[in-house]
Amino acid sequence: MTPVLELRGVSRAFTIPRPRLGARGLFRRPADARLQAVEAVDLAIMPGEALGLVGESGCGKSTLARLISRLIDLDAGEILLDGAAIGSIPPARFATSAQRRQVQMVFQDPTDSLNPRFSVFDAIADPVRQLLPGRGNAFIAERVARAAAQVGLPPELFPRFPHQLSGGQKARVGIARAMAPEPRLLVLDEPTSALDVSVQAVVLKLLMRLRREAGVALLFVSHDLNVVRLLCDRIAVMYLGKVVETGPAGQVFRAPRHPYTRALLSAIPRLPGAARIARERLEGEPRSPIDPDPLACRLLGRCRFATERCAREPPELREVAPSQFVRCHHPLDPA
Repeated sequence: MTPVLELRGVSRAFTIPRPRLGARGLFRRPADARLQAVEAVDLAIMPGEALGLVGESGCGKSTLARLISRLIDLDAGEILLDGAAIGSIPPARFATSAQRRQVQMVFQDPTDSLNPRFSVFDAIADPVRQLLPGRGNAFIAERVARAAAQVGLPPELFPRFPHQLSGGQKARVGIARAMAPEPRLLVLDEPTSALDVSVQAVVLKLLMRLRREAGVALLFVSHDLNVVRLLCDRIAVMYLGKVVETGPAGQVFRAPRHPYTRALLSAIPRLPGAARIARERLEGEPRSPIDPDPLACRLLGRCRFATERCAREPPELREVAPSQFVRCHHPLDPA
């Protein structure tokens, strides 16, 4: 089966200008620094699958989501959509291509992502008008009604504007807007982080139902591991721009093989009597993502299992259990 989305060695860095200095402190400028946000990421998402992308703030999750959605350019690598290369298409040109409708994004803040001058109807209809041009008003109205029904948004709300909606209603509008062009893949960048816990539960149930009924694949970006456990089939863990572990969600949660993954999972609050994994604590400070050492492991300096090899040989992503891959020279014992 061809993956809906496949990433091959995808990388993206951002330039950080340095101050100008010269003979007397003026006009001479050293080379600019490079912040490596995403480096050599390989991922695949199959039709109808839900993949959870997790990691701490600043690890590159949102940058990767924007690369996949073709909102920003990549520096290296390939992005394949249903087997067709789209990574070389500039974002401005991709926005008007026929493939744009196949990948839609749901943003983190449902308030800021909605145009305050658009009614609910216009917000949902806008991508249909842009990505399916030349269709009549009846076609657009039918698409809007179908998308709204999929997310449980009553037609009575169509004339309202964002400031007249609750947080949960805005979240539903954002998801309906993404579903209106009937995409193959939804990229969700922490869509529940700005919502109350009770509203989060409603939105998560909605996403599970959409995936089951519409067959849409999901890339769910989050730092909330409990949410990922509920929603996703597989999990990919990022640390300082690199994917350090991937595998079936249940398998990774039950027996993490990378020290960073175990540290993340052991920090999840649990009720008394609930099963716990071995405690892992990371000491020290994270390494800088600015001009990182290409030979050293990203976790060097915080990992108690590190050896000299970790400082001179970058670990590769390798299979340590069926369908479970780890970027580590010393993967943990599953017991």
